[in-house]
Amino acid sequence: MMRRFVRNAPLLGLIAAAGAAGVLFTAVILRGSHADEAAVVHVREVVRSQAEGRTDDTFRWSGRVADGGTVEVRGVNGPIHFEPADGPQVEVEAEKRGRRSDPAEVRIEVVEHEHGVTICAVYPTPRGRSENRCDPDREWSVHTKNNDVRVAFRVRVPEGLKIVGRTINGELEAEDLRNDIALYTVNGDIDVSTTGWAEARTVNGSIEAALGAVPPDGLSFETVNGDLHLDLPDDADAEIDARWLNGSIETDLEMALEGRVSRRRIHGRLGEGGPLLRLKTVNGSIHIR
Repeated sequence: MMRRFVRNAPLLGLIAAAGAAGVLFTAVILRGSHADEAAVVHVREVVRSQAEGRTDDTFRWSGRVADGGTVEVRGVNGPIHFEPADGPQVEVEAEKRGRRSDPAEVRIEVVEHEHGVTICAVYPTPRGRSENRCDPDREWSVHTKNNDVRVAFRVRVPEGLKIVGRTINGELEAEDLRNDIALYTVNGDIDVSTTGWAEARTVNGSIEAALGAVPPDGLSFETVNGDLHLDLPDDADAEIDARWLNGSIETDLEMALEGRVSRRRIHGRLGEGGPLLRLKTVNGSIHIR
């Protein structure tokens, strides 16, 4: 068996370099030799690892955040998924994968501070750029210069903590939670459901949000290319300011319209009125239920 792999070493090297095209080479090697099951598994694993950019580089952290504190996760490339914790600790898993770039060059930093904890995917700083830092007191701004490492976060959060999720290229999910939540991305969908309040903003993606409460300061849901689906309590008291350009609006809740109604904007009142909900899309429709 070892001779077969030595004899075909140049081809295996080509498979490793060719990535997805290596699947074809795998079929050629297996037909041209009488490899047993172990050899088949070995070759397929080589090809799949190269094609998927596989890495076992997974970061893990757990710790406590005081009641009322904030759990903030800052990513760049990759999704962030929040879910309820089983116990009193915040639990974080971050899996790094890259094709051309080295996942080991991307650091996961945890900064504990008086307001809670901030977890960041910190990429190598390109020459001539300001340093990429995980600083809770600064706006999240990062430069990557074509670094293709993706970091997928999975975060378990206890009830009563505020959640903030930020990424650039990736979807955000926060489902079946009992927290107040704010989610922001550029390229990706947002899906959130909570018994607390939530707000969301993306550019290229749709927003699906189910809320249990509306805070006195109001909330905002915005996208450019995508639909907005907002699920509110049946007895919600709020003002609605909805704007769209290429799309429409539908509502299953009784809404009293106020002021001038146009084809691209409405202002209405739910129940007795109250905090302002700002809904905005350019290329998409708005659904309130």
